[in-house]
Order: sequence, then C-alpha cells, then structure tokens
Amino acid sequence: MKSKVLFSTGVFGILLMMAGQLSFSINDSFVKLAVKEISLNSSIFSVIFTRGLITTSLLAIYLVIIEKKNLIHILSIKSFHIRGFYEVLTALFFFTALIFLPISEVYTLLMTNPFFVTIFAFLFLKEKVGMRRWSAVIVGFVGVIFVISPQNFSFNYLFILPIISAIFLTIRDISTKSLTTKTNNVEITFITAFLITIFAGFASLYFGYHVTIEQTHHLLISSIFVLFGYLFSVMTVFYAPLSLTASARYSVIIFGIIIGYLVLGEVPSSNMIIGAIIITMSGLFVIKREKDIGKIN
Repeated sequence: MKSKVLFSTGVFGILLMMAGQLSFSINDSFVKLAVKEISLNSSIFSVIFTRGLITTSLLAIYLVIIEKKNLIHILSIKSFHIRGFYEVLTALFFFTALIFLPISEVYTLLMTNPFFVTIFAFLFLKEKVGMRRWSAVIVGFVGVIFVISPQNFSFNYLFILPIISAIFLTIRDISTKSLTTKTNNVEITFITAFLITIFAGFASLYFGYHVTIEQTHHLLISSIFVLFGYLFSVMTVFYAPLSLTASARYSVIIFGIIIGYLVLGEVPSSNMIIGAIIITMSGLFVIKREKDIGKIN
C-alpha cells in the first residue's frame, strides 16, 4: 500500500520560498515603520543592528538550550561564514541603494534576482531549465514592472547597486545548496544573523545610533519574522531546485502589497493589482508545468 505524501519536495520548496517572502515582507514593513518613526533614512542601519541583536540572541538561545549545540564550534565553521559574507554583501548594496534611490527603483532592480537564479542554476548546478520556465520568469518580471510602475526611469550609475545586490543574493543561494542539510538550517541562520548584526553595528558607528524605546516593539516583531525568513530561505534551497523556486520569489510583491496596506496604510494602485495577478499566474504556471512533466505531485 502506497503511503500518501501531502506535498512533494518540489511543492514544499515553493511553499517554503513563499513563506520566506511573507516573513521578509512583514519584517520589511516593520523596519520601514521604525525608520519612518525616527524620520532619518540613515537610521536604517541602527534599526537593522537592534533587530539583529534580538534575532541573534533568540537563535543562540535555541541552539544552546533546545539543540544542545556548541556556539563556539558553529562560529568556527568557515563555510557558514563564507555564505554569510555573501548575505552581508547583499545587504550592503541593498541598504546603500535604499538610501540613495527611491524604493520603487530599488525593488524593481532587485527583482532581477530570479533571472540570475535561473541562469546560475543552469550554468553551475546543471539544473535543466526549459523555455516555459524561462518564460515564467520573464512574465513574472513584467508583473513586477506593472506593480512598481516606475516613471522617468532614466539611467543612473547608482542603479548598479541593487543589481549587484541581486547577484550576491543569487551567489548566496548557490553556496547554500552545497551546505544545507536537515540538521544545520538553524546554524546557518544563526551565522547569517550574526554577521548581518556585526555589519549593521559598524555602519551604525558611522551613521549614528538613532533607535529609541518607542521602536523596540516594532523591532521585536521584525526580529521574529526575519528569523523565519532566513530559516525558510535556507530550507528552500535544500528541498527544491533553485530554478524551480525562482518564480515564487516574486510573491514578495504580493505580500508586500497586503502587509504594506495592513501595517503602513499604503493603498495599492490598479497597477499593483494587475501586476500581482500576473505574478501569481507566473508562479502557478511553474507549479503546473512541473506537475505535468512529473517532477512534482
């Protein structure tokens, strides 16, 4: 008698990617809320630093008390730090772009990541990528353009910053593929949070520390969700091919519309709604295609 499995690993990987994007959306909304309360763009580094202290502490407590792990040993694993270094570079270029460019332009360019994921997975991981999946990625990016609807998109050399961030995000995912197992997800997440905290701490020394007690409850919520975002992003790479989950990364736009409205009171435009529909159809097409060819159940 065959045992029934609720989700195949492919579908599970896609669901993990979407759960990660939902977590990051909630995190980003509360980070933005804290920065808005401070009314200073450069305060984003002290916000990230404070959030990182909370996230790293929660992960450390879990590893020591629940999993009985040795933090000194975890901190000595070189490969985790290399992967974490790519995460820091991703954050460095992303947050620098966020200071100097409008957020709509930053996110438009950052969403070139699924292109790089599909290309890198094809070139370096030897994953098979058919024309239909390439088409789904392109359609998803068209949906992003509808959502953001950038006006007067003239060339600016600063546009390279979020594109570089997207490339390092892809390299991070590629490096994660060779590292992650069922037992080290939290350890990798801990090193990621630890290194991001150190980076934001040094940036805070330069830009100044601006967080007050009024922002702490927002940052506590942000810390919890960024923790899950990091964890789901690591698990996604373990359970499914990168090229399969690439289109699901666009779901961050849909979640951003919903969470942005609920947390920040940002009302979605008609372009956002049209784009969200296009993005959703792109992701569903990838899942259906994989089911048709028998890769997922």
